[in-house]
Amino acid sequence: MDMKSAPLSKDCASMKRSRQSLMSGVLGLTGCVALSLSGCKLPEADAAEAKPPKKAPTANVVPASATAPADSAKVRTPFAVARQAFERNSVNANPFADNNGNVPPSWQYQGPMFSLSHDYPQTPVAPPANPPWIAALKGQPISKANALAYVNALKAYIAPSMQTLLYNYPQWDAAKAGWYNEPWLASIRESIHGTYVGSEFPAATFAASGLKVDMTTYVLTYYDKVSAYALGQVWGKTAMNPTLTNTSAQFPEGSIVIKVALTSALAKDWPVMQGAALWPVYVPPPNGPTNAKPQVMNASVMQFDIIVKDTKTAPKTGWVFSTLVYDMRVPGSAWDKMIPLGAMWGDDPNVNSTQNPTQPLQETVINPAAPAYSTATLGWGGRLSGPNDGAVVAPASINGQIVPAVQASSCMSCHSVAEWPMKTFLLPTTTMPPTVVGPNNDALVLEPPGSPAWMKWFQDNPGSVPLDPGTVPMDFDMVFAFKSLPAWQAATQGNSGMKDFEAADLVRGKPSVNPRDLKYNGQ
Repeated sequence: MDMKSAPLSKDCASMKRSRQSLMSGVLGLTGCVALSLSGCKLPEADAAEAKPPKKAPTANVVPASATAPADSAKVRTPFAVARQAFERNSVNANPFADNNGNVPPSWQYQGPMFSLSHDYPQTPVAPPANPPWIAALKGQPISKANALAYVNALKAYIAPSMQTLLYNYPQWDAAKAGWYNEPWLASIRESIHGTYVGSEFPAATFAASGLKVDMTTYVLTYYDKVSAYALGQVWGKTAMNPTLTNTSAQFPEGSIVIKVALTSALAKDWPVMQGAALWPVYVPPPNGPTNAKPQVMNASVMQFDIIVKDTKTAPKTGWVFSTLVYDMRVPGSAWDKMIPLGAMWGDDPNVNSTQNPTQPLQETVINPAAPAYSTATLGWGGRLSGPNDGAVVAPASINGQIVPAVQASSCMSCHSVAEWPMKTFLLPTTTMPPTVVGPNNDALVLEPPGSPAWMKWFQDNPGSVPLDPGTVPMDFDMVFAFKSLPAWQAATQGNSGMKDFEAADLVRGKPSVNPRDLKYNGQ
């Protein structure tokens, strides 16, 4: 799960403390050896593969919004600096541009560059006749007994192409391999791998596993041939006039979407990343000074999400969400070390995890062997949420009381609000726009956990049913709802479709929270 944009300013300590919570999922659903880095000068590695960039970046840009604060003195929300950076970046007028225009100099990096794959299939692509992930269930409903076998079968199915992407990047050709990306995100994509900022966490979030520094995560999403048909139905050939109907964004049966999540923390900063594969990314130093220029840095491959449209296995929601996490203890290759954290195929609306905390979940399975760091940010009642997703709101305000931390989300609850336009916030907040309170204006005001209002976010509705009447359902795809469509609107209409949020940033007193400020990493 998936919200969001560029690294945050370090100007305000209270902003820093509050990051760990609201990183739940926006602007604004994770080979045998690590990538060789032996040919360039990196701040934290020896070098990079020597190969010229595939093509030059597109530089044609237009303003994204005229309502962004003019300077940091006007910032009134905990994460407004991040959203402000996104606005200042502008949205590239070319929907198929590859990156934000920042290309590393040859003395820093000479390897392959990200190339947007957007030649979407114009006719439906048939999935496997007998999908191995369904076969892994052996004719039984998905359950605690077989859910991890299902995830491992999915992992094995995509292994040939994903091992190339993860560990042999010079040989990666997304278009040839049949993997595709959403348009309109160039202004937030770095140029080497096409990643954008997912979340930011203070070291305290993972203190128990030894994290020594605040960390930033970077994410990258790909759609397979089956799912990319839906991208073509929405965006067409030009991506300038999206088709937004109740059926245009519905993904075909058998669709697979993956998301790679990286952390800026290396093994020296976070021991659990020992031996993790490293990707070079061209980004501002995550703990550097405000407005620092990008440089080539390494990031550790931490998480790998796989979601599949499988109405047979998940007849209520239509989707199975799964997450792999890096486990240094597992023998074998880097790919072998990416093990299941768990799977979910519903939000367990019949399990009130606040009123009945010991009641077992029926639609989430967590791997008991998963590394401890990966379970530190599980969602409400232990529902699936990976370490990149941050389903824990800290601090939060409930019934007027500030509490240190609240499990407030899950993979599916965040993605269930995928609609256009979005009328419901990603987390169970009392207001829309959501509000923050407290001495540092960093406690998100939530509905009481387990209350009827809270349960709106924990239902088992299919992706063809929007959470709010009068909106277009986006079939659990938060990249559509919170990234590409707002960027399209910003570039073509001069606003991001979220003026209420942007205007609220200028309000004094108790500020509203702009969804972009939460930087939902989507899916």
